[in-house]
Amino acid sequence: PSCPYSPRCPVCVMAPDASAGKTRPPLPSSITFATSGMGGILGWVIVHPFNTLAIRMNLDNMRKPAGTPSPSFVAYSSGAIKENGMMALYDGLGAGIIRQLFYATSRYGLYETYRDMLAQYRPMDFVGRSACAVAAGACAAVISCPAEVSLVRMSNDATLPESQRRNYKGVMDCAQTIMKTEGFGAFYRGCTPFVIRAMMVGGTQVATYDQFRTVFSGLGVPDGVPITFCSAMSAGLVYATATMPVESAKNRMASQRPDGEGKLKYTGTFQSIGKIAGEEGVLSLWNGFTPYYIRCGGHTVAMFIAIEQLRKAYWVAQGY
Repeated sequence: PSCPYSPRCPVCVMAPDASAGKTRPPLPSSITFATSGMGGILGWVIVHPFNTLAIRMNLDNMRKPAGTPSPSFVAYSSGAIKENGMMALYDGLGAGIIRQLFYATSRYGLYETYRDMLAQYRPMDFVGRSACAVAAGACAAVISCPAEVSLVRMSNDATLPESQRRNYKGVMDCAQTIMKTEGFGAFYRGCTPFVIRAMMVGGTQVATYDQFRTVFSGLGVPDGVPITFCSAMSAGLVYATATMPVESAKNRMASQRPDGEGKLKYTGTFQSIGKIAGEEGVLSLWNGFTPYYIRCGGHTVAMFIAIEQLRKAYWVAQGY
């Protein structure tokens, strides 16, 4: 089957092994899913502090009077580290790892599964690859939404006034507290924008990553880490810009508390986007964009490199 990104993609498992003079067989499904999950987790450990800053900056406007200008990324980061310490940027890391365990494993594993299944019935082209990526992203988001809600809450809890903090002791305590106090449904607050975002990322990443690889290859950027880094960061800029409003809606819906009457302020994706834009200005939908972009591009780079090395190690162990 055709690789989702390009013939030079570092995670492609169907390329011939030139050094051994033989062609590798299809990667077993168990290895596909396992390396996808492990690569996602390793990449996440690197970018988690940027995700924490992105969530906190994005939700910061909720606690400010209307019209208050947002601080720059450098100013906000410096203030957050000074106030809470560097290690506070790793709040919610456990939830982030569990999220990747479900999200990255299912997203990339299902993508390759769907791709291989579809290839049995029709030639793989851009439309087919995009459809597989969108479907895999949607399924992965539904599967990992409870971990996403826990991640958002744990990452932002330290910035809340003391009276509003939930003071989660860890990811299991967070999950138990949500289940006990708010019910199972709370795990899926923000599920719709999370699914929409995952579908958008899947669709735009397939198109832009491959196109940027072609552009950078034409410019003479070497294969391997250099072209992966340049292509992933460029693709990340495109899909981070496109998905940030949906990310903002997801963060608000996942972190909110019911009011005194038990009603929620943010009830749907487009209702949330409209309410944020109306009350805080359209640009507030992109508040926290810089760390969000670093997280998107950085995680793609780190994940692809990790998957590449893990799969190379597997083939070496198999004698290829």
